Amino acid sequence: MSAVKSQTMPMAGEQVRGMVIMAVAMLILPIMDIIGRWLSLIDHLSPGQIAVTRFAVQFVVLVPWIVATRGVSALRPKQIWANILRGMLLGFASLLFFISVKYMPVADAIAVFFVEPLLLVALSAVILKERVGWRRRIAVIVGFAGALIVIQPSYELFGPVSLLPLGTALLFAFYLILNKTVALEDEPIVMQMVAGAGATLTLGLAVIAGTIAGIADMTPLMPQFAISWFLLLIVGLLSAGGHLMVIQAFRFAPASVLAPFQYFEIVTATIFGLIIFGDFPELSKWFGIAIIIGSGLYTFWRERQLHEEAPETNRI
Repeated sequence: MSAVKSQTMPMAGEQVRGMVIMAVAMLILPIMDIIGRWLSLIDHLSPGQIAVTRFAVQFVVLVPWIVATRGVSALRPKQIWANILRGMLLGFASLLFFISVKYMPVADAIAVFFVEPLLLVALSAVILKERVGWRRRIAVIVGFAGALIVIQPSYELFGPVSLLPLGTALLFAFYLILNKTVALEDEPIVMQMVAGAGATLTLGLAVIAGTIAGIADMTPLMPQFAISWFLLLIVGLLSAGGHLMVIQAFRFAPASVLAPFQYFEIVTATIFGLIIFGDFPELSKWFGIAIIIGSGLYTFWRERQLHEEAPETNRI
């Protein structure tokens, strides 16, 4: 018995460490979105320049870190084009989200974005040919119904922009699917660095094109407040630090254990949104949020259960 304890206790301790790291990451990452909303509403900076700054800072921070810890040779990933594509997907997902939080409360946008785990299940069945049984298919449908409950009053107030978090969720789901193949050959921190480079390049070109076309949400403006320069830096640091914490958390605990902690983001988004902007989701939206979270948690639980069962029973 003592031998068993000595082997299992470290594993349990590592899982707890992973859960704590994941929880902290999910509590601080929405601050990036809150800052983005403040920069858009108060200082009138465009979502395009906020998004490109986020990834530029992430890239600049990670390059010296990788050189110092792994050497210059580590800067070149084994799958460079796949990693650049990851950056493009993540970059445009971030752009759509920053545009959405300019016009709608952060908590609402994050709630709609949380259909992403359900989209991931659906896309995994289509693209990766993974078996998805009727229980998880129903969970996906129910989750989308919850998203519609959140979107409906937002659509009346904000119009088509309320659908942008769905676009973010779709792009992020494709990004995660690509991760499954790229992560087999490249280290996570290197993947994040190249993703930062790819996102900076593509978003930079998008900002230039948007500026030429006269699109306000893409045209960069000079910050009016000195603190805005600092906040732009904080957005990039939160992005780099938060996602590195997520990577670290996955080193200590499996995805099925960590995935439910994503919903902690709604807590931070709601608290800061209420304090800074006076935003608070209506009762009907909380009902939709509860449906989305319930569907997502069921999906996570079902995935874990299937991995524990014998392969021949993984049919539903």
